[in-house]
Amino acid sequence: MFAFNFYNPTKLIFGKGKISSLSINIPKDSKVLVTYGGGSIKSNGVYDEVKAALADFNVVEFGGIEPNPEYTTLVKAIEIVKEEGVDFILAVGGGSVIDGSKFIAAGACIDGDPWGIMNGTAKINNAIKLGTILTLPATGSETNCGSVISRREFNAKFPFMNPHVFPKFSILDPEKSLSLTSHLVGNGVVDAFVHVLEQYVTYDVNAPLQDSFSEGILRTLLEQGPKTFNDLKDYDSRANVMLCATMALNGLIGSGVPQDWTTHYIGHVITALFGLDHARSLAIILPAVMQYQGDNRKDKMQKLLKNVFQVELEDENNLTAMAIDLTKQFFESVGVPTSFSAYNFGQKEVDKILDNISTFGDVKWGEKGDVDLEGVKKILDIAIAANG
Repeated sequence: MFAFNFYNPTKLIFGKGKISSLSINIPKDSKVLVTYGGGSIKSNGVYDEVKAALADFNVVEFGGIEPNPEYTTLVKAIEIVKEEGVDFILAVGGGSVIDGSKFIAAGACIDGDPWGIMNGTAKINNAIKLGTILTLPATGSETNCGSVISRREFNAKFPFMNPHVFPKFSILDPEKSLSLTSHLVGNGVVDAFVHVLEQYVTYDVNAPLQDSFSEGILRTLLEQGPKTFNDLKDYDSRANVMLCATMALNGLIGSGVPQDWTTHYIGHVITALFGLDHARSLAIILPAVMQYQGDNRKDKMQKLLKNVFQVELEDENNLTAMAIDLTKQFFESVGVPTSFSAYNFGQKEVDKILDNISTFGDVKWGEKGDVDLEGVKKILDIAIAANG
């Protein structure tokens, strides 16, 4: 096991009716900016509950944060924070709203162009305090310090991480996610599953506790994901998936172990170029990364099959192929396709993906930093060949 530091200050508030606790978790006399997305919180009752809970606070609002939050939208919110003297941000929504709100929180506290956060020219020394109400379980952004921001004029989708943007608290009421469509539910299940695999299916460093945590999350998603996908009003299965998505990316299972993230880096480019849902880009690329790295990950492939998919192994020569097949079957079971052809993507689109990545400079991805541009090309070749 590697040496590590683990830090997560976010207070997790889980269960029915917890939005009412807002007033005791936001500092008194705060001026609160409530951020949200396309307005679904106004049709499912969440907005009214939030307003009631914030009745004693000075509140301003900023709606319209897009899926894959857009820089040009977020800078408008930064101006509101500065002009209104906002000192607390409450993000109400899914990972995009929360990611965007983290950028707003940091961007309001730096001088100059906030894009400096994304290109490394600005240092984050402080951020507006932030809390969240999660309505879409998927990204885990509610209990971590990471954020992914898009800038469409550059065809860019980049991440940043900083401890100043850890939410002070996050409220997870599974009831508030029961109005989601099956499309969004499937996306969330796949997103969480891939988050775990990026930290688990690498190479073994004798970290059995972290491996067991990861395997428990994966097994729960395998069991509960199809249940919540097929019965959108099943509170219990949704609650389990919601907690899995949070635990998949709060830093715990990745502490002391090698992490990959190649699938995410390529997936971000696909989303930036073509607008494909984040989880759906991951479902295409992950199997190709698994195949490309298969010879380097036999120990973990074996653990994945035995401890997660619970397969009795008789032939260890086909570990990678079997793991890929079962993973793809699971993704398809929650309505998420696993091939480029499902979106009518062909070689032309793949070439655009590679061209975009080639502008990044020196590509060194993967848990060993050995996935270079040629490796990315091979991964994309595998993915396009899987179209049949």
